Amino acid sequence: MTEPGKVKLSTILWGIIIPLIIGIVIVIFPAVLRPILDSAFPPPSMTSAGSPYAFLTVIFTHGLALMVVMGVPLFLGLTWNKYAGGAAGFIMGTLYYVANAGYNIQYSIINYGSSLNMYADPSFIGGYIVGGILIGYMAGSINEKSMRIKRMLGAALTASIAVGAFQFILNYTVAFGAWMTQSDPLNALWQTMLPLVILGIIIPFIARISGASELGYHP
Repeated sequence: MTEPGKVKLSTILWGIIIPLIIGIVIVIFPAVLRPILDSAFPPPSMTSAGSPYAFLTVIFTHGLALMVVMGVPLFLGLTWNKYAGGAAGFIMGTLYYVANAGYNIQYSIINYGSSLNMYADPSFIGGYIVGGILIGYMAGSINEKSMRIKRMLGAALTASIAVGAFQFILNYTVAFGAWMTQSDPLNALWQTMLPLVILGIIIPFIARISGASELGYHP
């Protein structure tokens, strides 16, 4: 076994600085930005239509969090293999499912005085856990470790769009809050698809720039 070389600037950048920035952003958006946006653009409820701009809150909080959750398995699926992508999707999706269900229970208790058991919501289970597995596995299956940017983009966008459609169908049919999606399906569709389409575009470039090819993947 050979010893690794000296610590490079790129190692510090990708191993320490960028993960810290991502971690800070993940904490800031739900803890700081969401209360501000909810005050400016009240979300819809059973008794109120809410602000027509409430979708901004969804995009800048839930949308960004979902991009992180789905971005990890997508990245590993592209640069490692479909099994690594699927496994990472299961782990990330499960953690987000638990966190999101807990958050929504607390939110509904604070704002409405009662709550549903969000841990039993089929759209949470399918959209986050199954969706996470699918996006990593599908991207890895299509890309097959290629580092050609066109191939990576095609694989990532195909997987992202497929999972976005899957999530929308679950939100529209079996979710506890399906009534919100059904009231304006086109608006709900683009809110679901937009973060994943953006993810499908940026992750291939991040994978390529990060130097994943140095791990022995063929061009």
